[in-house]
Amino acid sequence: MSNLEDKYCTVSPAQVPYRTLYTGARIPAIGMGTFGSDNYSADTIAAAVEQAIRMGYRHIDCASVYGNEKEIGDVFARLFREGVVTRDELWITSKLWNDSHGRVGESCRQSLCDLQIERLDLYLVHWPFPNHHAPGVSVESRDANAQPYRHENYMNTWQAMEQLVDEGLTRHIGTSNMSIPKLERLLADCRIRPACNEMEMHPHFQQPELFNFVTAHGMVAIGYCPVGSPNRPDRDKTPEDTVPIDDPVIVNIARKYGVHPAVICLKWALQNGQIPIPFSVKPEKLAANIHIAIEPPLTDAEMAAIKSIDKNCRFIKGQVFTWKGATWEALWND
Repeated sequence: MSNLEDKYCTVSPAQVPYRTLYTGARIPAIGMGTFGSDNYSADTIAAAVEQAIRMGYRHIDCASVYGNEKEIGDVFARLFREGVVTRDELWITSKLWNDSHGRVGESCRQSLCDLQIERLDLYLVHWPFPNHHAPGVSVESRDANAQPYRHENYMNTWQAMEQLVDEGLTRHIGTSNMSIPKLERLLADCRIRPACNEMEMHPHFQQPELFNFVTAHGMVAIGYCPVGSPNRPDRDKTPEDTVPIDDPVIVNIARKYGVHPAVICLKWALQNGQIPIPFSVKPEKLAANIHIAIEPPLTDAEMAAIKSIDKNCRFIKGQVFTWKGATWEALWND
């Protein structure tokens, strides 16, 4: 691997590998996440999206709750006008926020309006609960109306998601922050199967059982927090959290190749079979992240070493989504 941290290099999108969905559609195997609203302005994130696209990114992961879809939409529209990229060359994902489970069509149309596009490539149910929190809240914040997962309610939401596909508003629909039992019930009852499941995945939280279930059932796993999200909001931090980019195994492999440890986390994710969606607003990090797609692979021994450091350490615990009397584990244990 080359040391790219001081080079604002570009990568030909044709060189970036793809995953193939069960529909036959191809999704770029590395994308750019856009959740940074606790630390950066919408304009700053939109500017980073523009730079990323100019560098060769063709997969942009958005969400209504991130509060920056309008600004990102302005970037899309300008780059389309300038001929930098065409709509068909981009994979654009958005997500249904928790307070919109009962108004799926309205929420999707708002995202389309803000992003200034006619159709999404993928629309996800962001969390399987309707439990809401306002932007920037502390870990103590709770929705007074929060409730546990109820499958019949989720299926009402999913049927509205299926209608979006029928209407041509999104090519695919998918899930996020799910567990195996929830996915089993959804797969048994749905008319249109989820194409992707977005889930936390990094070397200290590899989720092999869920990952294997997802792939075995024809879904593609999209991994968020692929380097451990060291700048995640304080509400998502606890004293027992670990730091993947400080792990000696990751650090030693990074030293061998002369790259930042985050690059090794992303290279592991790509080779492991998920689609990592790292977030950054720094040009040198954006360049290093996309460039892993064309660098030589890690060795089998290095992949095995990283597999051995799984600590089952979930960073995005979802404390603010819990209901009265529940701990965050109840969100994930069915």
